[in-house]
Amino acid sequence: MKRRSLLIIGLLIVSIFFNYSTVLANEENSKNQDLAGDALSGVLIEQNTGKLLFDKDAHEQLPPASMTKIMTLLLIMEALDTEKIAKEDMVVVSEYAASMGGSQVFLEAGEEMTVDDLIKGIAIASGNDASVAMAEMIAGTEEEFVAEMNKRAEELNLENTHFANTTGLPAENHYSSAYDMAVMTRELLKYEDITNYTSIYEDYLRQGEENEFWLVNTNKLIRSYPGADGMKTGYTNEAMYCLTATAKRDDMRVIAVVMGAETPKERNKMVSGLLDYGFQGYQTKQLFAKEETVMELDKIKAKPHSFNIVTEQAVHSLYKKGQEEPAVTTDISIQEDWEFPIKKGTVIGELTVKENNEPVHSTPLIVKEDIAEASVLELAKRSMQKMVKSGD
Repeated sequence: MKRRSLLIIGLLIVSIFFNYSTVLANEENSKNQDLAGDALSGVLIEQNTGKLLFDKDAHEQLPPASMTKIMTLLLIMEALDTEKIAKEDMVVVSEYAASMGGSQVFLEAGEEMTVDDLIKGIAIASGNDASVAMAEMIAGTEEEFVAEMNKRAEELNLENTHFANTTGLPAENHYSSAYDMAVMTRELLKYEDITNYTSIYEDYLRQGEENEFWLVNTNKLIRSYPGADGMKTGYTNEAMYCLTATAKRDDMRVIAVVMGAETPKERNKMVSGLLDYGFQGYQTKQLFAKEETVMELDKIKAKPHSFNIVTEQAVHSLYKKGQEEPAVTTDISIQEDWEFPIKKGTVIGELTVKENNEPVHSTPLIVKEDIAEASVLELAKRSMQKMVKSGD
């Protein structure tokens, strides 16, 4: 009888614990869903690992409004990185670019402005005219630039994104999703210089001139949220209020997206809550720094013969605060076929991070310097050296 009583008590304790745990889990889920409130969709990811921390209809196709300019800025930063354009280059504003409605920096047809200033006009004031002027400068026409935007979206596997313009002005077949916006932002953040623009609260175009224009950032969180330094707001009647925001504290950066909020106040509140959720609930540990050497390779046909393979970006592990760190290992894979010359920064492999022996994320591995093809004379010399060593 005593054993039976103890068994019943034990079962009651287990039942109470189980029910309590279920209540807590349901409360947590309910609390998490409240993070995106009445917005149509929302998402939170950790930038380095790309891990999804929160999701509310994150793959739903919705009008992105001016958050479209995240992709516009990505192509601009890539053009700068490949030296297709330079910040000091002068851009002649076309009549078409100057005619853009909506948010603008009031460019005039025939006016000349630097790439640097036009990027400010896009990143700070969401200038539609500046976006089109840069698109025409890089691709010749806005249509060609939009084709490049859609091509880049395919390369990033953005399955719920299609662009019809560079600005986000309402257009047929122009849509994206909260998740796709986060992925675009993650890619854009590879260019660290971008936050030097998106973190500016106010600046001027044509400063000191008669037609001086005051730029004020449309993203108010960069002034009110600790660590916020980007990225892009959006609003149209159809899209309602949208925001893709990013913030960094110590070595951890998170990206939050909200689409379809009813007011800018609610939008900013929800995004702030998402960012808080990321910083308060998770932490990261750096495994490799950006461009840290992970191995040295010898290639008989390469000049130099030996060269370093480095990480393209810093590599971190991510885990919940208060929980034990997972067992982390890394695997390196390097391509087998080599064609020289190879330009500095070329991706030639991948580093995969595993937690408890399960792959969780990966980062590209690149060459740290230009690698030329060794001359016939150099190859002969190396062959002779190899023969001498083997003779020893």
